Amino acid sequence: MIWYICCAIVLAAIVLATIRAVLGPTVGDRVVAVDALTTITTVLMVLLGVFYNRAIFLDVALVYAILAFMGVIIVARYMEGGL
Repeated sequence: MIWYICCAIVLAAIVLATIRAVLGPTVGDRVVAVDALTTITTVLMVLLGVFYNRAIFLDVALVYAILAFMGVIIVARYMEGGL
């Protein structure tokens, strides 16, 4: 039963972040929404790792989170004009 609740919360977060990414009035809003989507994807990978009892999902989620963070930093530097 708890898995259905977790999946519903993750699905609602995906829908809300996607709406913000599409309708965001500024580029900054869109970047933040995409960053939220990468965080939600990381959470989804961790949930799958716990559900299937596989540690590889946790390793992949950690690497994905680090790469997503670096990507957001690069985009923020580009928007600031620092590249």
